[in-house]
Amino acid sequence: MIAALILGIVQGLTEFIPVSSTAHLILFPWFFNWNGQVDTLTFDIALHAGTLAALIFCFWREWIDLFLKKQKLLGLIFLASIPGGIAGFFLNDIVEKSLREPLLISIMLVSVGVVMLISEKTYKHRRLEETGIKDAIIIGIAQAIAIIPGVSRSGITISAGLFRGFEREVSARFSFLLATPIIAGATLLHLKKALNAHTNYDFEIFAVGIIASFITGFIAIKFLLSFLKRFPLNLFVYYRFALSAIIITGIWLKG
Repeated sequence: MIAALILGIVQGLTEFIPVSSTAHLILFPWFFNWNGQVDTLTFDIALHAGTLAALIFCFWREWIDLFLKKQKLLGLIFLASIPGGIAGFFLNDIVEKSLREPLLISIMLVSVGVVMLISEKTYKHRRLEETGIKDAIIIGIAQAIAIIPGVSRSGITISAGLFRGFEREVSARFSFLLATPIIAGATLLHLKKALNAHTNYDFEIFAVGIIASFITGFIAIKFLLSFLKRFPLNLFVYYRFALSAIIITGIWLKG
């Protein structure tokens, strides 16, 4: 139960702060030798359901506005969701079986961290309303790459937005709106698999994790939108580099 609470908090914070939630959900059980239901992809997806609820709670007004007044932007969000949906549908099993290794996570933390630093040198002051088809496709492809643990969906999509000239806060807002359909799709896909597997799960453990991820996810969204109005991504990049060093050290000690 304590592990579920901790992982729920970790998921809520790292899903939106650009340091890779998937990496942390893999690394915590690896570091602390946690086994059982908290160290499964099904539990990870349940925690994503909590952050999905946080997204909807934060942006429900924006979604109503999109459906009623800004259908063009709504269409671009769904267009940008297509690459990630395709990647998740066809590559999910490969990721689950082959790409959850700490060394790969370490490499991706550093690689995308460098991309984030470079993106800070390129952004201008485009607004969300200026989003076009090319922007949606590029940011959507970036989101598809985030299926690899250690990349960070928010980190790479915000960086893609910066490369396209959007302001930091605008890039983050588009990233969060874009996260809603992709997380919803992944949650439904894995829920179906979990039900078909006929595995007995501990509802209380899952409930604790989901509630924790919802609360901390809400806090993380509000924090990041405020933070990026004034500060660059550098702080999160340095954290990624430090975490990569810790992973390498852990691999060495466990080896």
